[in-house]
Amino acid sequence: MGRIVVTGIGVISAIGNNASENHSSLQKGNTGIGKAQFLNSKYANELLFGEVKLSNKEMLASLGNSVVSGMSRTELLAFTAFKEAVNDAGLSDTELSDFDTALLSATTVGGMVETEAIHADANTNTTPSPFVNSYRSGAHTLQLAKAFGLRGYTDTMNTACSSSANSIMLGARMIKAGKCKRAIVGGVDSLAKYTVNGFNSLQIFSDEITRPFDANRKGLNLGEGAAYLVLEREEDAVKKTIYGEIRGYGNSNDAYHPSSMSPEAVGVRGAMNGALQTAGLKPSDIIYVNAHGTGTENNDYTEVHGMQQIFDTVPPYISTKSFTGHTLAASGAIEAVYSLLSIKHQEIYPSLNWQTPMPEFNSKPQTEFVANAKVEHVLSNSFGFGGNCSSLILSKV
Repeated sequence: MGRIVVTGIGVISAIGNNASENHSSLQKGNTGIGKAQFLNSKYANELLFGEVKLSNKEMLASLGNSVVSGMSRTELLAFTAFKEAVNDAGLSDTELSDFDTALLSATTVGGMVETEAIHADANTNTTPSPFVNSYRSGAHTLQLAKAFGLRGYTDTMNTACSSSANSIMLGARMIKAGKCKRAIVGGVDSLAKYTVNGFNSLQIFSDEITRPFDANRKGLNLGEGAAYLVLEREEDAVKKTIYGEIRGYGNSNDAYHPSSMSPEAVGVRGAMNGALQTAGLKPSDIIYVNAHGTGTENNDYTEVHGMQQIFDTVPPYISTKSFTGHTLAASGAIEAVYSLLSIKHQEIYPSLNWQTPMPEFNSKPQTEFVANAKVEHVLSNSFGFGGNCSSLILSKV
């Protein structure tokens, strides 16, 4: 079998409502992190977030006939990015409904964005809210399948912040195994009281725009968004735009702590080594690393420590979470799209807000935009709670 290639992308985040707008913001170094307009939380005016700049009403209007009644913000974000991806790939209704088309999505928030409605519905004898069908984690995936007529294999993944990276990995493996001809893969998460309160309890929020890999980093900013990629066999992608290849992937779990990674970088090293092995590449082949880079003490130390054990000379590395905030389950797919834009346009985007090297390492992220770069292979990392670490290698075709 030939290569597994990406023929369509769709993305919505704090820095743009589609792939073109996201690309422009990455080139210009424009962060989307700021005060939230639509989040209903007491922390909305106290903390900074990577919030999508569209209201639910505006997203509903833009989706037109795709809309299903009672859709949560999670579902609206998913529908927006999904629709862009399948249109970009030129998938027909026949191809979408083909049993050989798989849908693999991911989320951590899911219907928890409607926590108050869940509570009200559970304690009332009256007519339930219109969001009653949105509460399940996999609700957005089922709604996508229903609205777009998908009948093939469908699944929803939740491995915390590595979720959508794992959906991409599974989609590529399913195509290689002959389980499907094409796979639409990605993920979504929206800002919600549940996650805002949860991360606040961990005391890892920053009161300023996050500073990944900086000695004075204070923590993360939560974000929201969605991204989807259409994966196909290269032989089925004749005359289609090809953004790149899903060349390698690795997943490892250090089983160290519910919310921290092993300081020895056991899972980090396992994921990156696994991706290099499946790709058939040497560490020196990697042009740059799209790091997980949350801006927290544990993540940034562990990730750089792991990279120093993999690479003789650590290549340039960036964190686009300084643009979007940490979008949780959506981050792996959003950053895969950014890596593909980098490959397509042969450029490297900056990591924002870095000033001071971490005292443990003689190392710094890439802080300047690089045009006319020779980008052949990008390693993209996504690390989740519970030590679930995943790495993807995206390559030029």
